[in-house]
Amino acid sequence: MNKNSKIYIAGHRGMVGSAILRKLAKEGYTNLLLRTSSELDLRDQIAVADFFSYEKPEYVFLAAAKVGGIVANNTYKADFIYENIMIQSNVIHNSYLSGVKKLMFLGSSCIYPKMAPQPLKEEYLLTGLLESTNEPYAIAKIAGIKMCDAYRDQYGCNFISVMPTNLYGPNDNYDLKNSHVLPALIRKFHEAKINGKSEVEIWGTGSPKREFLHADDLADTCYFLMNNYNEPGLINIGTGEDISIKDLALMVKEIIGFEGELTFDTTKPDGTPRKLMDVSKLHAMGFQHKISLKEGIKSVYQEFSERFEVKKPI
Repeated sequence: MNKNSKIYIAGHRGMVGSAILRKLAKEGYTNLLLRTSSELDLRDQIAVADFFSYEKPEYVFLAAAKVGGIVANNTYKADFIYENIMIQSNVIHNSYLSGVKKLMFLGSSCIYPKMAPQPLKEEYLLTGLLESTNEPYAIAKIAGIKMCDAYRDQYGCNFISVMPTNLYGPNDNYDLKNSHVLPALIRKFHEAKINGKSEVEIWGTGSPKREFLHADDLADTCYFLMNNYNEPGLINIGTGEDISIKDLALMVKEIIGFEGELTFDTTKPDGTPRKLMDVSKLHAMGFQHKISLKEGIKSVYQEFSERFEVKKPI
């Protein structure tokens, strides 16, 4: 990519897309093509076709997606599979039609089988059953990977797929009904502290282990791969380190300064027992993450506490 290349970031207002936007701006890229969802509905085949035909971007970061936590994925299964398949199909196909030089498709670690060996290697894709609570979303993402490979095979398109681990960072979603575990914990502990509560309830047993990557580290990695990686298949993006939900909760509790107790609602689902990415392929290219989990949580909590006003009960 040249500094004046026309680059389209699909989903630039989300956590991932906004991180990529910050990275490109920091690196001096000025010809950035941006559209909000109200300006361009990526589910609309005709609108997307018209957009690509008129704008003709040279590079595409496909970070737009319908996302959510366990409850949202399990409740809105039809929405998750339909909207994500429509978004990625429209963007990938029209990237081919308009002659995009390179496209990066961003997936998710949930593509891997529920009981796959740990850590998760790229070759474990499609070797077992998926976690049932987010199967529709995972199937959509798998379709995106296979679509990129199919367009590479049939048309010679340089479309690559990257699979990030669990992410957190600026512009995260803190809605308790459909957020992921880390932002949900930050909000729960913050509200409990402000309201003087004696305990915070955590969903599940606290035993599942998860890996977390700061969105700015993801953006740095995406920038690196967009300039250096041109292979079919997929490449994992993560830290190679994980933590139990219980220990994560204790870390958030300490950072926020909540003095109460933790309780666990074991009637709520745990999800996959462990999801640790094998990042040896990425590390072999000489690239590693920079932001530690504790440092990253401190920074996002500072942003959260400045943005979100929590009202005390009357």
